[in-house]
Amino acid sequence: QVQMVEIGGGVVQAGGGLRLSCVASGRTSALSSVSWFRQTPGKAREWIGGIRWTGSGLYYADSVKGRFTVSRDNAKNTVFLQMNDLKPEDTAVYFCAAREEYAVNWASPTEYDYWGQGTHVTVPS
Repeated sequence: QVQMVEIGGGVVQAGGGLRLSCVASGRTSALSSVSWFRQTPGKAREWIGGIRWTGSGLYYADSVKGRFTVSRDNAKNTVFLQMNDLKPEDTAVYFCAAREEYAVNWASPTEYDYWGQGTHVTVPS
């Protein structure tokens, strides 16, 4: 089993930046990849981007490309989501998710085995 915990949500003004952390614990050696998702009330969970747990492989949704950056620190079992130039439409609950098998469809929430509890990000309009 793997546990995921997101850290770093909050309120940030439009145009500002915020970095979220996702700390994994447990059997992290079994992981192949970690992704970030976000969700607003009444909407489906939206994939933002993902990274392979080891080796190369970094992918983004077109909606955040150029503003958001995913990175990792394997020594700390942590994956980061750096968000820049935040907009009110980025307001959501942000989740990290991990999977053991190599991803076929990175954007599908059903392909992930482990989820964090989510952290709120609010960008007031």
